[in-house]
Amino acid sequence: MTDSAASRMPKVARLPLWQKAVAAGSAGALATLAMAPWHMWPALWIAFPALYGLLVVTPGWRSAFLIGWSFGFGHFATGFAWITNAFYVDSETFAALAMPAIGGLAAGFALYIGIAAVVCVGMPNRDGSKGPSLDALSVLVFAAVWTVIEWWRGWFLTGFPWNPAGSVWVGVPPVLQGASVIGVYGLSLITVAAAASVALIWRAGDMRRRVTAVALCHMPLAVAAVLGAVRLTGPAPPDVPDITLRLVQPNIAQADKWLPDARARHVYDQVRMSTEDADGITHVLWAETAVPFALNAAPQALNAAAQASPPGGALLTGALRVEAHETGRKVFNSLFAVTRDRAVAATYDKAHLVPFGEYMPLEDMIPIPQLARGGGFASGPGARTIAIGGLPPFSPLICYEVVFAGAVTDPGARPAWLFNLTNDAWFGDSSGPYQHLAAAQLRAVEEGLPVVRVANTGISAVIDARGTVVGRIPLLQAGILDHALPGALPPTVFARFGHWPALILAALLILFPPVWRLLTRKVATSSPE
Repeated sequence: MTDSAASRMPKVARLPLWQKAVAAGSAGALATLAMAPWHMWPALWIAFPALYGLLVVTPGWRSAFLIGWSFGFGHFATGFAWITNAFYVDSETFAALAMPAIGGLAAGFALYIGIAAVVCVGMPNRDGSKGPSLDALSVLVFAAVWTVIEWWRGWFLTGFPWNPAGSVWVGVPPVLQGASVIGVYGLSLITVAAAASVALIWRAGDMRRRVTAVALCHMPLAVAAVLGAVRLTGPAPPDVPDITLRLVQPNIAQADKWLPDARARHVYDQVRMSTEDADGITHVLWAETAVPFALNAAPQALNAAAQASPPGGALLTGALRVEAHETGRKVFNSLFAVTRDRAVAATYDKAHLVPFGEYMPLEDMIPIPQLARGGGFASGPGARTIAIGGLPPFSPLICYEVVFAGAVTDPGARPAWLFNLTNDAWFGDSSGPYQHLAAAQLRAVEEGLPVVRVANTGISAVIDARGTVVGRIPLLQAGILDHALPGALPPTVFARFGHWPALILAALLILFPPVWRLLTRKVATSSPE
């Protein structure tokens, strides 16, 4: 902590550590309001200055870790609260685990923020001191460290990149367009830099210099907003001609989905929804496991599903797929493309499985029953582009595969659109489905590709290549949506280079203070007396 910081923030600096931790946890919870479905992005302009200011006046890496961890716990406990709904689908078995599971999950993910705080307090400044200080460069370094840790969270231990800071701009289309260049993590970088810079108001000196420092940290975000607004003034890509999709949202409760006496009825209900007043429909899209059978081993289910396929088109549906194996059989969570003549034109097996739902990590060490009955899935080989007759090539994304930025397309075969089929019935009327939809909008902007999203209970939507929802079926309503397939944009900067621009910028910011210190020291020692 610098002397100027102490003089500007004396009351905060004298608070007991536990009170600082409570304040940090409250700030983390407040930050959740910036996410979907609330979109109260100004909440970050309170939460991040609070976190940064607490780190400035909290000496020592152990104390800094507690401050960062507390912020993370408050943020993830509220941001992941929607997951508790899944434990009440089979309440007799799992209800007692809901709160401990969310508490444990939040505590684990809060470690990322704790680590970010420790890194920040150990970073050298240009003047030789260490830790966050009340200057613009230190704020930029803090934002860069946050971004690298957020990127790490997106892939470490299979990753769970839910609600990165940059996702707050889904409700602000001009800023959202920045994801086409720097991706969601780049948006996180410029967002955290701008929001945390409000803490610079506490620095010593005249008000003009303080306002200038804050304005400097807001500059990248302002530029992104202006360029995004210009991007939106251009014409949207035209719809793909001669294609009309029908999205089917049956709104089947998760507790009823796999009932033996109801499975066949669920399929026939969706066939009815697919075929009523279907003149002009070329392709029908169903949700994840919309056919609650192993479709490649259930001829009657395949025959029924084929009835939903328009003549000359196809039905794209989720279902289980079984495969004989030397040690028994493998079960996949899959997509099937089914034609009217009962042929399977293509399949895709989900690659990124949900821990504890679709497979059990460390199952020999963690004696917890699997949340999803019939789980234990095998994983597919990864992203691929599928081409079937009469439909532009697409990349299928089952469930939360859509949240992994930079991993939604086959690098060697760019698709014309993304198809996200999911079953968010597990999460009921909560923030989860809205945040899942926000992730799909981000992928559309990043890749310059439209996204068609079909969810069992919603929110099903058609999203154009600039992230705008151009058609939707509301949450927890049964219905159909007939819509043209939006056109694609040329490959974006992000589609070409992925996370590299954002990560390189973050690395340069992190390295600048120590490199500057080293160079100035060398100049000083080499200068003649």
